[in-house]
Amino acid sequence: MENFIATVESVNSAINGVVWGPIMLVLLVGTGIFLTVRTGFIQIRKFPYIMRNTIGTLFRKSDKGARDKTSKNLTAFEAVSTALASTVGTGNIAGVTGAIFVGGPGAVFWMWISALFGMFTKYSEIVLAVKYRQTAPDGTHYGGPMYYIEKGLNMKWLAVIFALLGGIACFGIGNIAQSTEIAGSMVSLCGMAGFTISPLVAGIVLAIVVAVVIIGGVKRIGQVASYMVPFMACFYILAGIAIIILRITEVPHAFSVIFQSAFTSEAVAGGATGYAIMLGIQQGLARGVFSNEAGLGSAPMAHAASETKDPVEQGIWGIFEVFVDTIVICSITSLAVILSGVYDGATIDAVSGTYISNGAAAAAAFNTILPGTLGGIVLQISLLFFSLTTVLGWSYYGERCWGYLTNNNKGVNMVYKVIFVLVCVVGATGSGGLMWSISDTLNAMMAIPNLIGLLLLSGVVIKITKDYFNNPAKMKR
Repeated sequence: MENFIATVESVNSAINGVVWGPIMLVLLVGTGIFLTVRTGFIQIRKFPYIMRNTIGTLFRKSDKGARDKTSKNLTAFEAVSTALASTVGTGNIAGVTGAIFVGGPGAVFWMWISALFGMFTKYSEIVLAVKYRQTAPDGTHYGGPMYYIEKGLNMKWLAVIFALLGGIACFGIGNIAQSTEIAGSMVSLCGMAGFTISPLVAGIVLAIVVAVVIIGGVKRIGQVASYMVPFMACFYILAGIAIIILRITEVPHAFSVIFQSAFTSEAVAGGATGYAIMLGIQQGLARGVFSNEAGLGSAPMAHAASETKDPVEQGIWGIFEVFVDTIVICSITSLAVILSGVYDGATIDAVSGTYISNGAAAAAAFNTILPGTLGGIVLQISLLFFSLTTVLGWSYYGERCWGYLTNNNKGVNMVYKVIFVLVCVVGATGSGGLMWSISDTLNAMMAIPNLIGLLLLSGVVIKITKDYFNNPAKMKR
């Protein structure tokens, strides 16, 4: 049995090195560049309009009218909150820290580049998801890459592959990995409060919370996410602002280091200049893509469930989503790590070649700048909420994937939810490491059929986009 597991791990590691390797990153970022150029950099030219008609709508009385309580769909904000719930996770803290340790501060610059083009990739996914979504007899909207691949390209077999990959991956990247972090944060926070709990107890508590939310369906997930996501984002952003204020005189130098090392050999694990620069580029692009999930095809499933009728009006929330996830939240982590200087003293694991405990290093960065142990507390609370919302968001993605494969069979749906809840306990107790590794690979493989769909349907995205932005009546709010 041990030999079999070792073989599976070896094969999975080899595949993972390809699907998360340079070629896939070029395809992911390249798709964003292709779509961006064809539409004239909409995410930059129309950025003020996008912000005004996304986050800006939450502060306008005219957009706060009474919603239809009988609707089974999400508001635009609930949809983006659900999507952000799944994208803002441990990768925004531990992942970004690891990217800087391995690729140097310059990795941050390439992370921003991936976000710039990833904004339009995610926009395109959402536009297609809304255009090709389906409506159940009770009025519920549902959609995603599997639907626009099938309906837009008439490639059912490719849609099935995407759904199968997503249906399995949700248990790893969206559950086990996050449950482990949640249990760790709960144990740490309880220890700071003077009492102890076991990971098993933490897992059971998590399972109960997740069950209460996901049994209510996408509507309840969206409502919970619409409260939790703004809270956790503001909490982390405020901590980041405090860090910047405390080290305000060093901020210009931090940005200088980022830009300079993006094109020099300051990658910590680098050797020769060329290799170091490539390592920084790879780490930055990979972290950006892994963090905001642009091109992976996950978030469109949440956006397809919105009440919004116009694909572009929902699509621009995707641009806002990537902006918040990578440009704001990941940048805060990056600045904390660079301003604290902890990456200069990190050590490399001689076996894996990677830096030890990225999460602990991020906590050390916050503790270095914030008074006392406040930084560690902020990090643990942030990780707890980031991970919990990721579990909730991915629970819906898995539901949609299995729903597509089984024609929305209610029995299968209930069995899936029970298994998903139980897996939370498995992840919390530190089990299921192999499942997480395999799911990480499958998560990247989801991008392949999704990118095929995006590229082949790019003409549809461009036409819808131009029709909208060239029509003053549609743009007028």
